[in-house]
Amino acid sequence: MSSRPARTAGKHGPRPDDHVIVLFGATGDLAKRKLLPGLFHLARAGLMPSRYRIVGSAPAAEALGTEEFRKHAREAVAEFGSARPEGPAWREFEDALSFGAADPDDTGPLLAAVHEAERAVGGSPRRLFHLAVPPKAFPSVVDELGSTGLAEGGRLIVEKPFGTDLASARALDATIHAVFDESRVFRIDHFLGKESVDNILALRFANGLFEPVWNRNHISHVQIDVPEQLTIEGRAGFFEGTGTFRDMIVTHLFQILGFVAMEPPATLTARSLRQEKDKVFAALRPLDPAHVVRGQYEGYRDEPGVDPHSDTETFVALRVELDNWRWAGVPFYLRSGKALGQGRHMVTLGFREPALRMFPLTTQDTAEGRHNALVIDFDDPGRITTRFLAKEPGPEMRLGEAEMVFAYTDCFTTAHALEGYERLLLDAMLGDQSLFTSSDGIERLWEVSAPLLHDPPPVQSYAPGSWGPESVHRLIRPYRWYLPEER
Repeated sequence: MSSRPARTAGKHGPRPDDHVIVLFGATGDLAKRKLLPGLFHLARAGLMPSRYRIVGSAPAAEALGTEEFRKHAREAVAEFGSARPEGPAWREFEDALSFGAADPDDTGPLLAAVHEAERAVGGSPRRLFHLAVPPKAFPSVVDELGSTGLAEGGRLIVEKPFGTDLASARALDATIHAVFDESRVFRIDHFLGKESVDNILALRFANGLFEPVWNRNHISHVQIDVPEQLTIEGRAGFFEGTGTFRDMIVTHLFQILGFVAMEPPATLTARSLRQEKDKVFAALRPLDPAHVVRGQYEGYRDEPGVDPHSDTETFVALRVELDNWRWAGVPFYLRSGKALGQGRHMVTLGFREPALRMFPLTTQDTAEGRHNALVIDFDDPGRITTRFLAKEPGPEMRLGEAEMVFAYTDCFTTAHALEGYERLLLDAMLGDQSLFTSSDGIERLWEVSAPLLHDPPPVQSYAPGSWGPESVHRLIRPYRWYLPEER
């Protein structure tokens, strides 16, 4: 595997080989909000291949003509893109768009569109297929790519969920691997494309200040907290069969845990990074339902399409432990849910107190704790906060909390920074699997999740705008959640 490419956009960034990119589900919401705007941003930043074509595809019932698809793309970029669809950059991008419908019994229009795109590019361009379609459509699309020969030498981007349990994950992997070997499969999680994920690696392994204390001897606990303010927003058809644990914990928060807890990789290559992350997953203890809180926001059962007796969780918090030398005895607390007080993406490392307590505790200190913490905020473009104690001015030795903050916007130019999907689309074109989940890793996560999936605790009600059921605070004792930040 080659070394990791640079993460900032611009004319000196890495450029992939010539490509034909096929977007299955090109008329859907994901393509409209993320994929088409993201590809245009890559083109403006000079990070698309020198020669490329983008072929949209959908079932014949949803098919568009090429001019209709270009109009659709223009509207998507205008509404959700970071730059207006105008000028030479847009005209060049628009000219690269075409459309080819595909049904299982009629793949002719797609085949014609792909071959025409390849002739326009010239030479032997790579093929990249993005499955922005519902999971139930994955097998038929993969079978089409195999039976038509389009899959030969191509790469495949697969959207979550990667199964709903161990059996379904294995079945999905078997379907994919029948056509694409693992080296050509990219299971995408846009959360892992954020700058702050790479910054975890930089923070740990590039700084002698942090790596020596990144272990059980100095860290008391770790929080990975991704609350959302949004409700399910009319997505009952998807959410009722999934829930927050499958939707967020397995595909998002466990992946972040892998980067936080991994051992130093031998090199910054995709192979080394994925191996170390998979070792973390191998060390995960099976989940204990007694250390899990499941919640459901008040009013969820009144949402259109939701079973009035639904036990689907819209909130989950859990305690996770690793059986390895670095993290033995250190609890990891994970929390995510809908309709909560804030929408944030945070990792908090709590540090142990000094062995000898020289300074007197006040009543407030005893109630709230006085722990040092390192807080990584994933909100674009992100920041890192170090919380520590300092003497307050005055004649007495009184301690107060203080902070040192690193913010991307204060230290670096972020005008050309890439969003999560943009980075991952670029990585897929480059063939870099560093930030994509392996089949072994995802199957292991479903394996340790089995006790919870087989015997989930009942959901507890919580008010929209709160921080989940009250029992979530008991779960983390003797510590407290970093969010909300008000103290």
